[in-house]
Amino acid sequence: MEAKIQPHRPERDQSGASINQAKYDTIQAAIIEVLRRHKQLTYLDLTSKVEQKLAGKFDGSIRWYVTAVKLDLESRHVIERVKDKRRELVQLAAK
Repeated sequence: MEAKIQPHRPERDQSGASINQAKYDTIQAAIIEVLRRHKQLTYLDLTSKVEQKLAGKFDGSIRWYVTAVKLDLESRHVIERVKDKRRELVQLAAK
């Protein structure tokens, strides 16, 4: 039996769909690595860079998993959204 995780959503007091723990861990590591390298990215750029990093190495919709894991990481204050003059960016949360 595969381990599952219930990701949370920052704007709600509820969890999202349960997902495979190993897939969550893979996407989480990729998001953090990409944000360490690039500091701030739009959601689309973040997703694109994670897709490039995991291309051919991940079974499933990388875009869907990035969305679910990103929202969970926001709710846990690991990453945060910030706004510049014209767009919303994602970055690692200040500690």
